[in-house]
Amino acid sequence: MLGYVVVIQGIGRNSLMFTKIKQIHVIRKSKYQEIIIADLEDFGRSLILDGYIQSSEADEFIYHESLVHPAMILHPSPKKVLIIGGGEGAALREVLKHNTVEEVIMVDIDEDVIELSKEYLPMMHRNAFNNTKAKILVADGKKYIEETNERFDVIILDLTDPYSSPIAQELYTAKLYRKIHSILSDDGVMVTQAGSSFFFRNVYSEIKNAIGMVFPYILEYQAWIPSFGYACNFIIGSKMYDPKTLTPDKVDNILAKRNVETSFLNGSKYQALILMGIY
Repeated sequence: MLGYVVVIQGIGRNSLMFTKIKQIHVIRKSKYQEIIIADLEDFGRSLILDGYIQSSEADEFIYHESLVHPAMILHPSPKKVLIIGGGEGAALREVLKHNTVEEVIMVDIDEDVIELSKEYLPMMHRNAFNNTKAKILVADGKKYIEETNERFDVIILDLTDPYSSPIAQELYTAKLYRKIHSILSDDGVMVTQAGSSFFFRNVYSEIKNAIGMVFPYILEYQAWIPSFGYACNFIIGSKMYDPKTLTPDKVDNILAKRNVETSFLNGSKYQALILMGIY
């Protein structure tokens, strides 16, 4: 028997990852999910939802920079951005680095995640919630997309994995991607995280095919996230711009022009991510 407390995280249908907990700061059952914020021995301060590590201090920058910046760079001047999910505020933090941005609307269904993140995860949001360009809405992201009259240059879906809950599954459908397409600007770009193509090939393929039915340009890429225990997949859908035309020099020049500082993503890493292929 283990002599310490661990997070037992499912990374596939038949695979588990055990992570030792150093200190638990809060455990709360919200209307939607179990929320744990704890310090993990290998990963530092972490947000854990329904048993899945969502963000860890040690490697969240890899996930969030990989999710946010390729789509933001692809658009020549992203002024208005929508984030669905992302309750810990790290995707919001990365979007706000781009000096072209005038407004970011972040929609998360779980107010408890937002409030606990504000208190316990300052190293992740870095005060992004208080930025004057940010508007935080506690609402159902799917319903917001279906009902809004707003239009956006970039839409970022920072969601739990598609196979983690029935609520999550509804945010990975062709029907929703068509609605996203309709609220994007004429040259708009969307990006979603898409779970693990290695462990859940069929689910991943359904998401890729759904996005491909709606957008003329798509890009698949992945990044290894140690605290997840797998390479996390991402898919961009673009109305007008081909993501494969972004060279390393273009990526670096755009980041520099917009005064975006990163810890992981740069031109060579972007090229590596898209050339790596999908497992």
